[in-house]
Amino acid sequence: MKIVILDGYTENPGDLSWNGFEALGEVTVYDRTPFADGSGEIVRRAKGADILIVNKTPLSAETLAKLAPELRYIGVLATGYNVVDTAAAKAQGVPVCNIPTYGTAAVAQFVMALLLELCHHVGDHSRSVKEGGWSSCPDFCYWNTPLIELAGKTFGVIGYGRIGRAAAKLAAAFGMEVLAFDKFAQDDGVARMVTLDELLAQSDVISLHCPLFLDTQGIINRESIAKMKDGVLLINTSRGPLIVEEDLAAALHSGKVAGAGLDVLAVEPARMDNPLLKEENCLVTPHIAWAPKESRQRLMDIAVENLKAFLAGAPQNVVNA
Repeated sequence: MKIVILDGYTENPGDLSWNGFEALGEVTVYDRTPFADGSGEIVRRAKGADILIVNKTPLSAETLAKLAPELRYIGVLATGYNVVDTAAAKAQGVPVCNIPTYGTAAVAQFVMALLLELCHHVGDHSRSVKEGGWSSCPDFCYWNTPLIELAGKTFGVIGYGRIGRAAAKLAAAFGMEVLAFDKFAQDDGVARMVTLDELLAQSDVISLHCPLFLDTQGIINRESIAKMKDGVLLINTSRGPLIVEEDLAAALHSGKVAGAGLDVLAVEPARMDNPLLKEENCLVTPHIAWAPKESRQRLMDIAVENLKAFLAGAPQNVVNA
């Protein structure tokens, strides 16, 4: 059985092992597969594969057609699977399986890392001390930015799935009141369900955890920002296109939004002309909330189990059934 991994580097830059896959077949691992100029290299590398494993390498209907009839299974090394034309794969009888639960704790933890950095600017203050700011200070302490206490403030979660719930529990542990907007969730003793407009109007911090669908794309825009409190903090560890970036940049520049912590952008890798990169009160990290070693090992383990389940005739985590 031929297994091809088209873009394995971000999952395993060398600190994990592909042994789980290697026990199941002949494995070829590519760190990255270029596709900016079309699907030619994808097809060249994947042709003849029974099993195809991808993370962000796109598999269009046209590409999938060129990989038939050998291709039997597609595994996505992520929760999101929009890189694959799942309908086309289904039409070819090829199941697409994702990894739905591996990063819950890691991403929720990163939400709080972004939020706490916005509240305390720890990195900036440490740099200031090392540059002599404390040594030359006439007082026993100083702060270069306002410091924010979270206790008693309101934490709004848009999208109350696994990660949203985990982030809500951490916020509650800081003494925050938690509100949530989700069409399918109910009050759970941690968050109180409200309408989106209520959440926007009442929250001091808003954290995005909804998937990217047509009705959530651009959910943070000029109109929704206008409904928020002045000085709100915004966190996004979900999907970049949930935010209209020009509108957020304008709100950050005016002070309507006091700060933002973003681990995702609409176009990744980031383009240097992205207006958010120019805003000093906007933290941007390179899509790393999912990436602690423990989380990536969990992802690897589930990806192998997904393939084992398929080979046993009982595929799991199928997104195009």
